[in-house]
Amino acid sequence: MSSDSTQALSYFPGCSMATSARESHLSLMKVARRLGLELQELEDWNCCGSSSAHSLDKDLAFYLAARNLSLAPPEKPLLVMCPSCLHRLQLAQVRMQEDSAQHQAAMEACGRDIDLELSIVHFFEILEQALQNRGKGIAGPGLRGIRFLPYYGCMLAYPPVLRRKKKYHGIIESILSSVDAEAVSWPFASRCCGTFLAAARPDIATKTVNHIMYGAVRSGAECLVTACAMCQLNLEIRCTIEHNLPVFHLSEILAIAMGETAFKAWFKRHLVDPIPLMKGRGFIH
Repeated sequence: MSSDSTQALSYFPGCSMATSARESHLSLMKVARRLGLELQELEDWNCCGSSSAHSLDKDLAFYLAARNLSLAPPEKPLLVMCPSCLHRLQLAQVRMQEDSAQHQAAMEACGRDIDLELSIVHFFEILEQALQNRGKGIAGPGLRGIRFLPYYGCMLAYPPVLRRKKKYHGIIESILSSVDAEAVSWPFASRCCGTFLAAARPDIATKTVNHIMYGAVRSGAECLVTACAMCQLNLEIRCTIEHNLPVFHLSEILAIAMGETAFKAWFKRHLVDPIPLMKGRGFIH
């Protein structure tokens, strides 16, 4: 793909990207446009079956995910940003690949064909591919030495059935280091943030998040960067320590590195204000 061409992909935002993490969605659109990617949102998509659905009714969760796959045109990769959504869609696809009766039942329930070879990809994969195809680095002002902590959370650690899928750890460091940010090493990059316990058992989630944030503050970093909307939300709403750090969605800080200036609207949605850091680094005057 040349720098002046456009690659079209299907796009499944999922519930978080459409609501509580809308700033991640908006910044993702900016990054995609600058990389020559046209993201075409699935029409009439539904919840992927995450959280309570797959815990209470595995068949319901399967059909929710299968319906989304039935909406995706087979000739385009399906881009997913949320790690939990990615897993639910991939698990549904594997279930249908391994059981033809399940595949047939899902198609009958949806009233549409479901392509078993549909490429379901995380934003990380598309980002790597787009940068490689451009044959050059990311254009823009960069991040001027911002010291960041990569935070992947636990959702990108695949369950055994998906063990052959692509691994993503190290990509945040690689991408942001290429735009002059400084990755800080720390032991909590894959530590669970409490996920849905933030709603069911906030007392447990708060202890977990505070432990992570204490480690972040002690590391000497200026911010955390995550690719998981649930992680970003939990690290903000369940942290009770006084001096915590801003938590960026990867798409937000990457858009800033590429020269986007509309980020004040995104930051209004944050509970931990990133503006002081941006001012201190000269991104805001």
